[in-house]
Amino acid sequence: MKKLILIFCLGLFSFNATAQNDLPNVDLTSMEGKTLNLKDAINKDGITIVSLWATWCVPCLKELDAINDVYEEWQDETDVELLAVSVDDSRTVKRVKSLVNGKDWDYTVLLDTNSELKRALNASSIPLTILVKDGKIVYEHSGYSPGAESELFEKIKELSKD
Repeated sequence: MKKLILIFCLGLFSFNATAQNDLPNVDLTSMEGKTLNLKDAINKDGITIVSLWATWCVPCLKELDAINDVYEEWQDETDVELLAVSVDDSRTVKRVKSLVNGKDWDYTVLLDTNSELKRALNASSIPLTILVKDGKIVYEHSGYSPGAESELFEKIKELSKD
């Protein structure tokens, strides 16, 4: 009986680990108010950075600013694309557009006002940065400290070679 329970638990764990690698099938909203499925928004031919952030999250803004400083170089070298997904709720989402325009980020910005993507990714905190390749989540990192963008780019370059 113990072996049966152990096998069941291991099977359940391996199923969950596999399921976590799939990019969730969720609808997000563009800055223009159009509904867009996350799977349709990713870079089909390369790597996509999906960054969950919010207007009130200082580390999120620092991370996106740091990446913005080198984003053009990253694209030239690896053809990576970044989707900045705001998890601001209905009270703070009105700040997103003016903040993004003021920052002049060269990213696609999407809105997850009902936190559907955040829940699907089991994100307990932000910033949450994931790398997606071929529709699969291949890397995940939570939090930000200065210089973390360099580690992220090393991972992107490594995955681009595959």
